[in-house]
Amino acid sequence: MRLSLNITNYSWPDGSRGIAPRLAQIVRAADEGGLDTVWVADHLIQADPTSTPGAEMLEAYTTLGFLAALTERVRIGTMVTGVTYRPPSMLIKAVTTLDVLSGGRAWLGIGAGYHEMEARSMDLPLPPVAERFERLEETLRLAIQMWSGDDSPFEGRHYRLAYPVNNPPAVRLPHPPILLGGMGETKTLRFVARYADACNLFDIPDGGQTVRRKLDVLARHCEEAGRPYGEIEKTLSTRLESGETSEAFVERCAALAALGIEHVVVITAGPWTEDAVATLAAAVPALDRI
Repeated sequence: MRLSLNITNYSWPDGSRGIAPRLAQIVRAADEGGLDTVWVADHLIQADPTSTPGAEMLEAYTTLGFLAALTERVRIGTMVTGVTYRPPSMLIKAVTTLDVLSGGRAWLGIGAGYHEMEARSMDLPLPPVAERFERLEETLRLAIQMWSGDDSPFEGRHYRLAYPVNNPPAVRLPHPPILLGGMGETKTLRFVARYADACNLFDIPDGGQTVRRKLDVLARHCEEAGRPYGEIEKTLSTRLESGETSEAFVERCAALAALGIEHVVVITAGPWTEDAVATLAAAVPALDRI
């Protein structure tokens, strides 16, 4: 089982001057501790439910470039980018650039988007839900085209590109892995089966009923798409509880593995600490055996 951390909160007690050194400590500890990926939330205002909208928040792709320069092996990506917040070609180019400069360690983490208050506050486009999913599918199609080296015109309902060249190409082959966030059974999980390399589900305290159902739906979509279900990496986001030991965390992960989860993405209440990262790092050897 793979283990990752997701940075959602930058409100360390030493203010804005302390963000860069604190962030560097966290990502280096993750890199050295054997974690698979460091994710960052992609928002312009703080969306952590344990924080407040006006609290500290960094722009995601600038942050990922900073993290890439500080690390050697850990993968990096957003959990996840709202599809309408950037033009698709700009987003694909940003992920490609990150992949090139990190030596092939970038993810494309993407979803339909949801945050109406953020969109209103920062004048970000957030069209109706149906249109967001149309734009999401077109962006996924365009990403796969551009990463394949096909620079022929792209004609979609919402996006039309005359010359979608992508040079230099990504280092990761066949392309940076695509993770889709969300658990919608009709569209999101169907798009996972058709276009993505990983899904991301949520840890809902119902004894695993929701996760089992969502994975069953994903399996059906894979069958309909003619895609092996085993090709999809099944990730789940959960919270590291205050004071939770690495042993207790490993037990929770073993239960998730029994449901079919292969990669656990961890958030915390408040900003990450080196002690919390050390708890995850101590769990890595046991999770490697699950």
